[in-house]
Amino acid sequence: MFDRNLLRIDPLSGIHDRSGFDSRVEPLDRYLKAHSGHDDRTRLASCFVLSQGEQKAIGFYTLEATWISLVDLPLPIAKKIPSYPVAPAVLMARFAVDNKMRGCGLGRFMLMDAFSRVLSSQKNIYALIVEANDEAAVSFYKAHCFLRLAVSGRRLFLPFAEIAKLFT
Repeated sequence: MFDRNLLRIDPLSGIHDRSGFDSRVEPLDRYLKAHSGHDDRTRLASCFVLSQGEQKAIGFYTLEATWISLVDLPLPIAKKIPSYPVAPAVLMARFAVDNKMRGCGLGRFMLMDAFSRVLSSQKNIYALIVEANDEAAVSFYKAHCFLRLAVSGRRLFLPFAEIAKLFT
């Protein structure tokens, strides 16, 4: 299986072997193998790769700058925010674990790493937004306190304040 002590998540680099990665979600696999390096170099997205010991990718996620329209928030939450049209956010647009490693808790491990990175680098954001590929992913995020945005059934968010509570 794997040794949890050897797990590491690092920014994407040329030493990561992405060639055998297979999440069974073809657009995510293609992105990691063919487009993640370009997006990282051009600062369109920051890609973080999960590996164990050797540099073979067994998971990855991306973080990007974005914004959230306050009219898209659930009304009880939107009422608590000053009436600005938008608020800054971080988008985790891509998130995948290699199919051979599913069910081992690696998704939660990567999610906590993403939370930590967002907290340490982004002080002026309102929320972390995720785009779920399917209803199973929606369930995963909802189990980690994410809420659905009003505009889309598969776009969810977690306020920065909730993320900060996890680390205090």
